[in-house]
Amino acid sequence: MSAYVSAFELFSIGVGPSSSHTVGPMRAARDFAARLTAADIHPARVTCTLFGSLGATGLGHGTPDAVVAGLRGDEPETVDPAAVRGAWTAWPEGARLRVDGVHEVAFAKDDVVFAPRTRLPGHPNALTLTALGSDGTPLAEQTYYSVGGGFIRREGDLAAAASRPFPYSFDSAAELLALADEHHLTIAEVARANEQALRDEVDVAASLDAIWDAMAGSVEAGLHTDGVLPGVLKVKRRASDIRAQLEAAQADGGRELPGEWLGAFALAVNEENAAGGRVVTAPTNGAAGIVPAVGMYWWRFLADSGLGVAGAVTPHGELAGSALLGFGEEEGDAAARTLDDAGIAEANRRRGIRRYLLTATALGSLFKANASISGAEGGCQAEVGSACAMAAAGLTAVMGGTNRQIENAAEIAMEHHLGLTCDPVAGLVQIPCIERNAIAAATAVTAARLALRGDGSHYVPLDTVVETMRQTGIDMSTKYKETSEGGLAVNVVEC
Repeated sequence: MSAYVSAFELFSIGVGPSSSHTVGPMRAARDFAARLTAADIHPARVTCTLFGSLGATGLGHGTPDAVVAGLRGDEPETVDPAAVRGAWTAWPEGARLRVDGVHEVAFAKDDVVFAPRTRLPGHPNALTLTALGSDGTPLAEQTYYSVGGGFIRREGDLAAAASRPFPYSFDSAAELLALADEHHLTIAEVARANEQALRDEVDVAASLDAIWDAMAGSVEAGLHTDGVLPGVLKVKRRASDIRAQLEAAQADGGRELPGEWLGAFALAVNEENAAGGRVVTAPTNGAAGIVPAVGMYWWRFLADSGLGVAGAVTPHGELAGSALLGFGEEEGDAAARTLDDAGIAEANRRRGIRRYLLTATALGSLFKANASISGAEGGCQAEVGSACAMAAAGLTAVMGGTNRQIENAAEIAMEHHLGLTCDPVAGLVQIPCIERNAIAAATAVTAARLALRGDGSHYVPLDTVVETMRQTGIDMSTKYKETSEGGLAVNVVEC
């Protein structure tokens, strides 16, 4: 058993606005539909009941739309986000639903039932899907738990990660540091070795690049999209205006303002998320802007300064250290000799971003395994706090930090998010979620810089902070855990 979660599960390409309320339910409905096909079950009707937090804020998070999309056979990674929006809310009366793209069944909007006051014991985010015969007899029924970050668990299933063949298994930050010391590895190298137990080196590098490209794409889309976000709050998108202001200031002879760009990057991603666009869970959708924003901050303002390019391609075409370019050492040397200065800079940035994502994965795995990354389970400390710690750890790594400085950065970032509540106004992932990502991105950078100024030794271990976050989540009132029953959600007038 290992705490480690693959980067390609912790960072998954999907759609907004919520990993637990949109991506998870879509995957659950997709799984249920596929199982009906595999079992040759042909229902006359399919229903879904949304319990607890899914029932309380499902409308604002697009949960019914996601369920219908999943029942059709759509997958978060590949579906057109526009095809999800309105899948349930605009359902035509009398229309039939093609389950798994194969079986037509009767379906009405009332077949999605909201039960916010009923909390199932497995997790606050629960849904039950039922396939009914023509006489109303249940032919198949399954309960799923959307446990955060787009991860789902079928009721009765054991944890799938228990049998993963990872060469470096660890259950705590202390064990991770001891493993790295014993084998003379960086945290990123530990993570890379674990990934290569599941797929080859070329695939690992290409898949990490695809994750980063999707993150960068959401930043770019958000920076160049104006308008008003969906929902009753009518929140105006701001990232595009900020981008225009920063570009104008620079064009007038002013200097670039990295800190302000950092905030704009985070706003851009979370506005895309709130609009139901394409984003990467990192480790959730509500906190999806932090890891991309900090990564983009390094990519744009620090990468070419020489920070964080240990093992980089040099102007002489040499490749030092571990490959991480996506090919083996020998092939990497040959490829590097064909690169011009621009190609070398791009290759070095790619190497750094892979290190950034792998380091973030190793640390994020600890939060998921030993506490929670679900706002419905642990409050926003579990989502934004975890994402902030992951970004801080990754940035410390690419800025040349030691393993203990990386662990220290994650500890600083998480410690100062303890107790953070999840109280989205109107059940929408907008207020305070969008600005909260920008603030946490800045905190991640501060945590990294503080850690890099020390030697890695510190009073409070990361494992202690993770356990404190878990305990705080248990003690936190359910009013402050994604139900919109307390905090800002009840003290802000919605219209």
